[in-house]
Amino acid sequence: MILYLHGFHSSPQSFKARLLAERMQQLGRADDYLCPQLPASPAAATGLAQDCIKQCRPVDLILIGSSLNDYCDTWLVEQIGCREGLLNPIVRPSRDLKKYVGVSTQYHSEQSLEFKREYIAELQILQIDRIRQPERYFLIAVTGDEVLDWREMVDHYPQDRQVMIGGSDHGTGEFTDYADAVLAFCGTLLNVNAAGSGL
Repeated sequence: MILYLHGFHSSPQSFKARLLAERMQQLGRADDYLCPQLPASPAAATGLAQDCIKQCRPVDLILIGSSLNDYCDTWLVEQIGCREGLLNPIVRPSRDLKKYVGVSTQYHSEQSLEFKREYIAELQILQIDRIRQPERYFLIAVTGDEVLDWREMVDHYPQDRQVMIGGSDHGTGEFTDYADAVLAFCGTLLNVNAAGSGL
Protein backbone atom coordinates (compact mmCIF):
# COMPACT_ATOMS: atom_id res chain seq x y z
CA MET A 1 0.00 0.00 0.00
CA ILE A 2 1.27 3.45 -0.94
CA LEU A 3 -0.17 6.33 1.06
CA TYR A 4 0.52 9.72 -0.53
CA LEU A 5 0.07 12.83 1.59
CA HIS A 6 -0.17 15.92 -0.59
CA GLY A 7 1.41 19.26 0.22
CA PHE A 8 0.24 22.42 1.95
CA HIS A 9 -2.80 24.03 0.23
CA SER A 10 -2.80 21.11 -2.21
CA SER A 11 -5.09 18.15 -2.88
CA PRO A 12 -5.35 14.72 -4.54
CA GLN A 13 -5.73 16.71 -7.78
CA SER A 14 -2.12 17.91 -7.65
CA PHE A 15 0.24 17.04 -10.49
CA LYS A 16 2.34 14.62 -8.44
CA ALA A 17 -0.65 12.90 -6.83
CA ARG A 18 -2.37 12.36 -10.19
CA LEU A 19 0.85 11.16 -11.83
CA LEU A 20 1.42 8.52 -9.16
CA ALA A 21 -2.23 7.43 -9.36
CA GLU A 22 -1.92 7.05 -13.14
CA ARG A 23 1.29 5.05 -12.89
CA MET A 24 -0.21 2.73 -10.27
CA GLN A 25 -3.24 2.20 -12.51
CA GLN A 26 -0.97 1.40 -15.46
CA LEU A 27 0.80 -1.16 -13.28
CA GLY A 28 -2.50 -2.78 -12.30
CA ARG A 29 -2.00 -1.62 -8.72
CA ALA A 30 -4.63 1.12 -8.44
CA ASP A 31 -6.11 -0.49 -5.33
CA ASP A 32 -2.72 -0.19 -3.60
CA TYR A 33 -2.63 3.61 -3.84
CA LEU A 34 -4.40 5.98 -1.50
CA CYS A 35 -4.33 9.80 -1.47
CA PRO A 36 -6.93 11.38 0.83
CA GLN A 37 -7.85 15.05 0.98
CA LEU A 38 -6.07 16.30 4.08
CA PRO A 39 -7.39 18.89 6.55
CA ALA A 40 -5.36 22.01 7.29
CA SER A 41 -4.69 20.94 10.88
CA PRO A 42 -1.42 18.92 11.05
CA ALA A 43 -2.79 16.93 13.99
CA ALA A 44 -5.99 16.10 12.08
CA ALA A 45 -4.01 15.27 8.92
CA THR A 46 -1.76 12.91 10.86
CA GLY A 47 -4.79 11.34 12.52
CA LEU A 48 -6.41 10.75 9.14
CA ALA A 49 -3.18 9.18 7.87
CA GLN A 50 -3.11 6.89 10.92
CA ASP A 51 -6.66 5.79 10.15
CA CYS A 52 -5.56 4.92 6.61
CA ILE A 53 -2.52 3.06 7.91
CA LYS A 54 -4.73 0.76 9.98
CA GLN A 55 -5.76 -0.86 6.70
CA CYS A 56 -2.38 -2.54 6.24
CA ARG A 57 0.66 -3.87 8.06
CA PRO A 58 3.69 -1.52 8.40
CA VAL A 59 5.82 -3.96 6.42
CA ASP A 60 3.42 -3.53 3.46
CA LEU A 61 3.20 0.26 3.76
CA ILE A 62 5.14 2.99 2.00
CA LEU A 63 4.50 6.66 2.68
CA ILE A 64 5.13 9.34 0.07
CA GLY A 65 4.82 12.97 1.06
CA SER A 66 5.20 16.39 -0.48
CA SER A 67 6.39 19.52 1.30
CA LEU A 68 4.51 20.00 4.60
CA ASN A 69 3.11 16.50 4.74
CA ASP A 70 6.55 14.95 4.28
CA TYR A 71 7.00 16.36 7.78
CA CYS A 72 3.91 14.52 9.07
CA ASP A 73 4.99 11.39 7.17
CA THR A 74 8.40 11.49 8.83
CA TRP A 75 6.80 11.53 12.28
CA LEU A 76 4.74 8.48 11.26
CA VAL A 77 7.78 6.64 9.85
CA GLU A 78 9.68 7.17 13.06
CA GLN A 79 6.74 5.74 15.03
CA ILE A 80 5.87 2.67 12.95
CA GLY A 81 9.08 1.89 11.04
CA CYS A 82 7.92 1.88 7.41
CA ARG A 83 9.64 3.69 4.50
CA GLU A 84 9.07 7.12 2.98
CA GLY A 85 9.62 8.88 -0.31
CA LEU A 86 10.28 12.59 0.31
CA LEU A 87 9.46 15.25 -2.29
CA ASN A 88 10.85 18.66 -1.30
CA PRO A 89 10.16 18.17 2.41
CA ILE A 90 9.79 21.06 4.80
CA VAL A 91 12.10 20.65 7.79
CA ARG A 92 11.15 23.54 10.08
CA PRO A 93 7.45 24.26 9.40
CA SER A 94 6.81 25.88 12.79
CA ARG A 95 9.28 28.56 11.61
CA ASP A 96 8.40 28.73 7.91
CA LEU A 97 4.60 28.62 8.05
CA LYS A 98 3.93 31.43 10.50
CA LYS A 99 3.46 33.83 7.59
CA TYR A 100 0.64 31.63 6.22
CA VAL A 101 -1.59 31.94 9.29
CA GLY A 102 -4.99 33.11 8.05
CA VAL A 103 -7.49 32.28 5.32
CA SER A 104 -6.45 31.54 1.73
CA THR A 105 -7.63 29.46 -1.23
CA GLN A 106 -6.66 25.90 -2.06
CA TYR A 107 -4.57 25.48 -5.21
CA HIS A 108 -6.91 23.11 -7.07
CA SER A 109 -10.31 24.50 -6.14
CA GLU A 110 -12.06 27.67 -5.07
CA GLN A 111 -12.48 26.36 -1.53
CA SER A 112 -11.10 28.47 1.28
CA LEU A 113 -8.51 27.07 3.67
CA GLU A 114 -7.77 28.45 7.12
CA PHE A 115 -4.38 27.84 8.66
CA LYS A 116 -4.84 28.66 12.34
CA ARG A 117 -2.19 29.91 14.72
CA GLU A 118 -2.66 26.87 16.97
CA TYR A 119 -1.52 24.66 14.10
CA ILE A 120 2.02 25.90 14.71
CA ALA A 121 1.95 24.20 18.13
CA GLU A 122 0.65 21.02 16.48
CA LEU A 123 3.64 21.07 14.14
CA GLN A 124 6.07 21.46 17.03
CA ILE A 125 4.68 18.29 18.62
CA LEU A 126 5.47 16.38 15.41
CA GLN A 127 9.07 17.62 15.19
CA ILE A 128 11.67 14.89 14.63
CA ASP A 129 15.10 16.34 15.45
CA ARG A 130 17.16 13.31 14.41
CA ILE A 131 16.42 10.63 11.85
CA ARG A 132 17.16 7.28 13.47
CA GLN A 133 17.14 5.03 10.40
CA PRO A 134 18.04 7.08 7.30
CA GLU A 135 17.91 3.99 5.09
CA ARG A 136 14.13 4.17 5.35
CA TYR A 137 14.04 7.41 3.35
CA PHE A 138 14.44 8.41 -0.30
CA LEU A 139 14.80 12.16 -0.82
CA ILE A 140 14.12 14.15 -3.99
CA ALA A 141 14.99 17.83 -3.62
CA VAL A 142 15.32 20.67 -6.12
CA THR A 143 17.97 23.34 -5.78
CA GLY A 144 15.70 25.99 -7.29
CA ASP A 145 12.94 25.61 -4.69
CA GLU A 146 11.59 29.13 -4.17
CA VAL A 147 9.81 28.18 -0.93
CA LEU A 148 12.22 25.92 0.97
CA ASP A 149 16.00 25.54 1.32
CA TRP A 150 17.12 22.26 -0.25
CA ARG A 151 20.27 22.28 1.92
CA GLU A 152 18.14 21.89 5.05
CA MET A 153 16.50 18.86 3.46
CA VAL A 154 19.84 17.22 2.70
CA ASP A 155 21.16 17.93 6.20
CA HIS A 156 18.04 16.61 7.92
CA TYR A 157 17.95 13.33 5.96
CA PRO A 158 21.65 12.40 5.87
CA GLN A 159 22.95 9.19 4.34
CA ASP A 160 19.61 8.31 2.79
CA ARG A 161 19.05 7.90 -0.95
CA GLN A 162 19.14 11.40 -2.34
CA VAL A 163 18.42 12.85 -5.78
CA MET A 164 19.21 16.53 -6.30
CA ILE A 165 17.50 18.20 -9.27
CA GLY A 166 19.28 21.35 -10.40
CA GLY A 167 17.07 24.40 -10.77
CA SER A 168 13.34 23.66 -11.09
CA ASP A 169 10.90 24.94 -8.46
CA HIS A 170 8.85 23.80 -5.48
CA GLY A 171 6.26 22.15 -7.72
CA THR A 172 8.94 19.90 -9.30
CA GLY A 173 7.59 19.75 -12.85
CA GLU A 174 10.32 17.20 -13.63
CA PHE A 175 8.69 14.65 -11.32
CA THR A 176 7.53 12.74 -14.40
CA ASP A 177 11.19 11.70 -14.86
CA TYR A 178 11.52 10.49 -11.27
CA ALA A 179 8.15 8.91 -10.45
CA ASP A 180 9.39 5.44 -11.39
CA ALA A 181 12.43 5.87 -9.14
CA VAL A 182 10.10 6.61 -6.24
CA LEU A 183 7.90 3.62 -7.10
CA ALA A 184 10.98 1.41 -7.38
CA PHE A 185 11.97 2.46 -3.86
CA CYS A 186 8.44 1.54 -2.82
CA GLY A 187 8.95 -1.93 -4.27
CA THR A 188 6.19 -1.38 -6.83
CA LEU A 189 8.46 -1.63 -9.88
CA LEU A 190 10.75 -4.58 -10.35
CA ASN A 191 12.50 -3.40 -13.49
CA VAL A 192 13.44 0.26 -13.46
CA ASN A 193 16.49 1.47 -15.31
CA ALA A 194 18.73 2.45 -12.39
CA ALA A 195 20.85 4.76 -14.51
CA GLY A 196 17.81 6.83 -15.43
CA SER A 197 16.14 6.66 -12.05
CA GLY A 198 18.75 8.41 -9.92
CA LEU A 199 19.09 5.40 -7.61
